[in-house]
Amino acid sequence: MARLEHEAQQPDYWSDNRVAKEKNTALAAARADLAAYAGLTAAWGDLQASAELLEGGEDPGLLAEFESGCAALGRRLDALDFTRMMDGPYDRHGALLTLKPGAGGTESQDWARMLLRMYTRWAERRGYGVTLLELQEGEEAGIKSATLRLDGDWAFGLLRAEKGVHRLVRISPFDAQGRRHTSFASVEPMPQLDEDVELVIDEKDLRIDVFRASGAGGQHVNRTESAVRITHLPTGTVVQCQNDRSQIKNRESAMAVLRSRLFVLAEEERRRKLEGIAGERRDISFGSQVRNYVLYPYQQVKDTRTGLETSQTQAVLDGDIDAFIEAYLKAPKEA
Repeated sequence: MARLEHEAQQPDYWSDNRVAKEKNTALAAARADLAAYAGLTAAWGDLQASAELLEGGEDPGLLAEFESGCAALGRRLDALDFTRMMDGPYDRHGALLTLKPGAGGTESQDWARMLLRMYTRWAERRGYGVTLLELQEGEEAGIKSATLRLDGDWAFGLLRAEKGVHRLVRISPFDAQGRRHTSFASVEPMPQLDEDVELVIDEKDLRIDVFRASGAGGQHVNRTESAVRITHLPTGTVVQCQNDRSQIKNRESAMAVLRSRLFVLAEEERRRKLEGIAGERRDISFGSQVRNYVLYPYQQVKDTRTGLETSQTQAVLDGDIDAFIEAYLKAPKEA
């Protein structure tokens, strides 16, 4: 941090704008890491002082507070150790998360909404800022698609573990005969990109449509054409945003999503060429799922890649998914 701060004070620091921005990002990360370390050190010092008081028998009522402090420090240390495993170039970035229903019609649209709630609650638990950029309501229930922006360190690195198809088995609330149904939805995390990441998008390759937003949001959503849909013609990639009342701001948000999505596509194509594989994208249907959520005839959530499972299905659907994320990121790369 001292070295980067010294460099930032040099007269020619901004002679190369891109390098300067990279150093600023590294400096911010160093400051955050040192602040976290200082917090841990202070907590450790408090616990040492409490231990001395307990050994002297001065305040027996301090024992519960001491044990609670030990547990809290342990969790913070575990979290710090876990983030050290994420060394991808964009792992520390915020994330864009897109959810789409697959095979199963209204059932899968409702399942996609359940996943939207699950990831929103997970993000809020971790203290991330959560913004719903885009939401397309289903005809009868659920959603046709949704995109969340999660602001906070390591959001993308963590959500890499969630990429893929998620499968739900339950008694359908939409089936008058109470039969069991299977539903599918896809989860696609993308990193939030800095503006200086090299990615050229030709305006001629874009088709931009504006329309009136629909769904919850007050009277405004039905009165003005503020929602924006952008189609990247060469790849057929479509993104849209209707979160803001301003068409200009919605366009900026949609372009940010498009940049991230095209970046991911470019990275996947580069990886396929290096590995010499076709890299086909899986259908959002049976046989392609990364995790199964079974609510009937028994209660179980099981990750097909790591084998981790739990019977606490409601807790998982309420956003308690850290164990699955940690198991995936700690597993061998081929998992």
